[in-house]
Amino acid sequence: MKLRRILCVLGGLVVLCLLIVGGYALYLQLQYSRIPDHLELEVENPQEPVLQTGTTYSAVTWNIGFGAYDHDFSFFMDKGFMEDGTPVQGKQSRAGSRERVEANVGGVEDTLKGLNADFLLLQEVDEEATRSYQVNQRQWLTEAFPDKSAVYACNFHTAYLFYPVYEPHGIVNAGLLTLSGYAMDGAERRSYPVDQSFPTKFFDLDRCFAVQRLPVDGGKELVLINSHMSAYDEGGIIRQAQLELLCQVLEEEYRQGNYVIVGGDYNHVLGDTLGIFPSQQQVPPWVQTFDETMLPEGISVVYADNDQQVPTCRSCDLPYTKGVNYTSVLDGFLVSDNVQARAVNVDTDFAYSDHNPVKLEFTLLP
Repeated sequence: MKLRRILCVLGGLVVLCLLIVGGYALYLQLQYSRIPDHLELEVENPQEPVLQTGTTYSAVTWNIGFGAYDHDFSFFMDKGFMEDGTPVQGKQSRAGSRERVEANVGGVEDTLKGLNADFLLLQEVDEEATRSYQVNQRQWLTEAFPDKSAVYACNFHTAYLFYPVYEPHGIVNAGLLTLSGYAMDGAERRSYPVDQSFPTKFFDLDRCFAVQRLPVDGGKELVLINSHMSAYDEGGIIRQAQLELLCQVLEEEYRQGNYVIVGGDYNHVLGDTLGIFPSQQQVPPWVQTFDETMLPEGISVVYADNDQQVPTCRSCDLPYTKGVNYTSVLDGFLVSDNVQARAVNVDTDFAYSDHNPVKLEFTLLP
């Protein structure tokens, strides 16, 4: 009799757990949706100056890591190995505190103001998120540059994620923020292919790139694109499909005679930077080299000279120590050959993000 009661209690607990898990899975499914492709984006605070050929301009691309990635931060989804084969894995899913988020975003703002660029292409900008203690980084950085128009493209919108269980990631609304000191004729959100398998689709970003159209004196357009490609993609299948879509858009725009610049976090190693920086770690398993042979004619990668010895991204499977973490160049620009361009990696020593900014100086050729 006593055993029967124990079995009944255990059975009831199993049923309760199944109901909770099933109910949560249903909640995630009901909340899940992909943002439509070709979505028109609002251009806030529009500016009037029109771009000129023969004039030098500048743009900065920077993944700001939702204000969390100071030196003490490691991310729970990142895994790697030390040189001796010891496995390591990040621990945190949220920033250390609201105060740290504010300090990091403040550091991002100060750095960007010091770079004094005409265009800012920012990734992982939280609008409202548990992981960054509801600090509205979109509003913060938009208001910090009142002389620039702003375009925001959401690329991460989730129901409440109870993962990891010790520190749930929570609700996230985040995206790409583009700031421009020059006139825009419009902007559009393009949806990247993503992994829609169960349960990956609930935890991955709704990847996209934002296409901004800027008139150029003489009748052409500068097509300025802000992009953030997938990171956790075993085998690189999704990243290849994303690159194929981006290249298709670049080819179409270039054939129409437009100027094309893409800034962003490619989550591919650019150029020959796979292992050139000092490190006490093995090359992480997610690392893949950007395949420049996929680029259409007239489009090339522009990244900083390697002799600068400034990486743009650090491994996040452990807190940051210079010379210990694996580092490489994942951030830069794709540029059409009717644009003369040079890039410089800006060394912040990863003080505010797991990425360093990259600055492009460019001239639209007549």
